[in-house]
Amino acid sequence: MKNFLNIKDIPIRDLKKILSDAKRRKKLRKNLNNLEADKGAPLRGKLLIQMFEKSSLRTRLSFYLAIKQLGGSTLTLRPDELHLTKGGESIQDTAKILSNFGNAFMLRTDSDKKLVEFKKYLSIPIINGLSPSSHPTQILSDIFTVEEIKKKPISSLNIAWVGDSNNVLNSLIAASIKFSFKLRIGCPLKYQPNKKIMRYIKSNKNKIHIINDPKKAVKGADVIFSDKVISMNDKVNKTKKLSQFKKFKINKVLLSLAKKNCIFLHCLPRGKEVEEDVFLSKQSKVWQQALNRVHVQKSILLYCFGKLR
Repeated sequence: MKNFLNIKDIPIRDLKKILSDAKRRKKLRKNLNNLEADKGAPLRGKLLIQMFEKSSLRTRLSFYLAIKQLGGSTLTLRPDELHLTKGGESIQDTAKILSNFGNAFMLRTDSDKKLVEFKKYLSIPIINGLSPSSHPTQILSDIFTVEEIKKKPISSLNIAWVGDSNNVLNSLIAASIKFSFKLRIGCPLKYQPNKKIMRYIKSNKNKIHIINDPKKAVKGADVIFSDKVISMNDKVNKTKKLSQFKKFKINKVLLSLAKKNCIFLHCLPRGKEVEEDVFLSKQSKVWQQALNRVHVQKSILLYCFGKLR
């Protein structure tokens, strides 16, 4: 049994094995419908329990299809219907019940501490479907998409991030260190990664540069990543924050400073951080990026169950 909580805690050989398995599985599904199981249905009889404390569309749909295509099933719990929220039941007791009824637990949470506590008491694998500090399933899937489109390892590419410092960026930073790719982060000075992340970057002496000029950040980039400037539950003056990111809006002019064959990726949902003509352009690969989450999450599930080939 293995957990999937943060990219920085997973050995690079395992991350590469997950990507390799996802690539193979995607090829084998060309002639199958969404709900048809993979050959051999490796997770037949397994139940994935999901709980969402934050809004979800892509993560919810992709994990549903992932476990179904592996031959298993899924049950989604609403936190507002559980004793954990309403009746004061402890995480320890909830974890015991989840372990008795299910075979794996995927949690999308508003608390990193909750992830750690569930990990402590669960006797089944736990997967981080998003937490305040990271979004590992998203970024591993994004690496899959980059390598699929570019047909080369991400370690040989120049990656740029333009926008706010958030949980998705934290996982991208961890991936940069694990996979050893160049990463330029373009963000306003006030919105740089927090001190803990900055120490993590420094201690690893990787090819990560934080630049407060978006034009310099994207120069020569093979891939430009972005995310919403106003995130879920962002308790800030939204008008003021958007004005501080005005220079960092991704438009055709900014995109033209990257390589000609540069692609644009966005984990969605989108906001005002990208112009429509970039988001809907041929260089934008956001729909392929979203769909690939199914394939990678299948391999993450197999990794957690110890069934990766």
